[in-house]
Amino acid sequence: MHLVISSSLNRSSKSRMMAKYAYDLYCKEAKYLDLKDIEFPICDGDKCYDDPIVDQLKQSISSANSILIASPIYNYDFNAALKNLIELTGRSWTEKLVGFISSAGALSSYMSPMSFINSLMLDFRCLIIPRFVYADKTCFLENGQMNDEIKKRLEQLVDTSITLSKALS
Repeated sequence: MHLVISSSLNRSSKSRMMAKYAYDLYCKEAKYLDLKDIEFPICDGDKCYDDPIVDQLKQSISSANSILIASPIYNYDFNAALKNLIELTGRSWTEKLVGFISSAGALSSYMSPMSFINSLMLDFRCLIIPRFVYADKTCFLENGQMNDEIKKRLEQLVDTSITLSKALS
């Protein structure tokens, strides 16, 4: 099973649109988590871990063969909801195959995922898919839909996720 996580809290999010497209490409071999629709506690380093939803989130992450994370870029980093998820679910990320999908307003933030990637690699020994999808406003048509180039890159990311997860199993 593959897991696609959308971390945007904005209903009309471009990163969510890309996450749903990627999820559909897995052809029923995946689970989709949308953090906008999940009420989970803010990590306080204490009682937050007792919330039943945290165990469910940990289980979803633990059982995944690969994980694609979709997030908007704010202030040159992924959003707080995604960071909170990582804090709450911690060790369930250990040695997971992880890929990234992100969107931002301009090209200058394309390196933003790197601090998050480094954290997952160092803290949890995650294997990072060496291809990530970064989209800025030029990657979307006037009607708000993704252009063909972004669709192609998402298809390549999903294909790589499937290929690498099979090779690792």
